[in-house]
Amino acid sequence: MFGLLPGTIATDRITEIAAASGDPAAARARTKEIPLRRVGEPAEFGRVAAFTLSPAASYLTGVMLPVDGGISRGL
Repeated sequence: MFGLLPGTIATDRITEIAAASGDPAAARARTKEIPLRRVGEPAEFGRVAAFTLSPAASYLTGVMLPVDGGISRGL
């Protein structure tokens, strides 16, 4: 058993949250807090998910895998 822990991924919901914040520019500026300095792409998250479901990850168990551009390491 394992799980994926997504960080900020460029989805419609993230766009909505930035717009609702009242200052979308400030919301986008917070991406500088992510060590990779950008929001993740849905395809990047998808590739990690595909790997974990593939035979290549057959010995992966008991982990929660962050897919967050390194932000959890900085916490």
